[in-house]
Amino acid sequence: MPVFVPLAERMRPRMLDDYAGQAHLLAVGKPLRRAIEEEHLHSMLFWGPPGTGKTTLSRLIANYWGAEFLTLSAVLAGVKDIRAAVEVARQNRANSGKATVLFVDEVHRFNKAQQDAFLPFVESGVLIFIGATTENPSFELNNALLSRVRTYVLRALTPEDIKAILQQALRDEERGLGARQLQLDDAVLAQLVAAADGDARRALNWLESASDLAETAVDGVPLERPQITERVVQEVASEVPRRFDKGGDVFYEQISALHKAVRGTDPDAALYWMCRMLDGGCDPLYVARRLVRMATEDIGNADPRGLSLALNAWDTYERLGSPEGELGLAQAVVYLACAPKSNATYKAYKQAMADVRQSGSLEVPMHLRNAPTKFMKGLDYGKGYRYAHDEQDAYATGENYFPESLQGRTYYEPVERGLEIKIAAKLRHLRQEK
Repeated sequence: MPVFVPLAERMRPRMLDDYAGQAHLLAVGKPLRRAIEEEHLHSMLFWGPPGTGKTTLSRLIANYWGAEFLTLSAVLAGVKDIRAAVEVARQNRANSGKATVLFVDEVHRFNKAQQDAFLPFVESGVLIFIGATTENPSFELNNALLSRVRTYVLRALTPEDIKAILQQALRDEERGLGARQLQLDDAVLAQLVAAADGDARRALNWLESASDLAETAVDGVPLERPQITERVVQEVASEVPRRFDKGGDVFYEQISALHKAVRGTDPDAALYWMCRMLDGGCDPLYVARRLVRMATEDIGNADPRGLSLALNAWDTYERLGSPEGELGLAQAVVYLACAPKSNATYKAYKQAMADVRQSGSLEVPMHLRNAPTKFMKGLDYGKGYRYAHDEQDAYATGENYFPESLQGRTYYEPVERGLEIKIAAKLRHLRQEK
């Protein structure tokens, strides 16, 4: 019985010209393409989303360099497996002078000791190391290993890339589905492309599943060729979330985009990024916490209602749950994006905290100290304090509330937006009197 090989595996390109996407790395004249074609052997790291061709490109490189291709999965392998691969590489080098490419998938799963095990062999050239990761290597890989490899960033495939890959699989009679002579119109192909969300492996797996479910008759009338319909695509590619990693780079990129859209007063973009995160599986309570941060950092006293609305949205989600509670978050996102902006409180807080950390434990001035006992009054605690409510307009002109060495410091500078316009006018008047 023949061994089943998935379509995604069968359709791996054999030449660089057949490789889809990554033109920034592999277009004619680009450094990586030149290194491959001119056999400038070096260890490297591929960082990019799933399905962008990291494994395929590694295989192509080994073929172009005439090297033996060994693979390890960081999920399953340990130091013992690394040593075994190194021994194979040594034998190849000693017996035939043949290079060895060791491809390590999900290399970020290796711990520090496992990553360190590669270092002497990468440095000496015993093997050519190619690692693949979906996680930011700056955070997940040792600096020692990173310094010995060149890092190449692979980008998510475009819809045009995915479409070309699927069309090639539909035409190819040797490795693909060409022999089946499948029918599918442009709208159905576009539906499949959109659902794949930049992941070629996912697209090919779904195409193969859809080909097995292709309709052979309509209302009992046999079709000349099996047809992949919209219903079939919906069946094989239903309810697939967009790319989101709940804690990795994509997670932080999207919350950054949401925060910046709110700060930039773009309610439409802010709502989009919130929906992207929720659609990808983000905890709505995390979004709620971040909205509170946005209300305090970027809106502040320009519209104090923003903080109340953010807290209310958080409470609303906790009371209603999903999906009703998400509407409260959406309301808060739109309001915060439209509200007048001020980071005056945020800046004032940072400046005050910097003074606290730099100036040491300064004494509280005597006139500001409370004196609940006769003994403390005898030490002049509270002496000379002016009770603001007894002064004109409840303001003690000229009074100092700072430690003596910091007297006159100004941190809070309201902006000329929203409620802070009135706050700024009041403070200007009081400071002039002072």
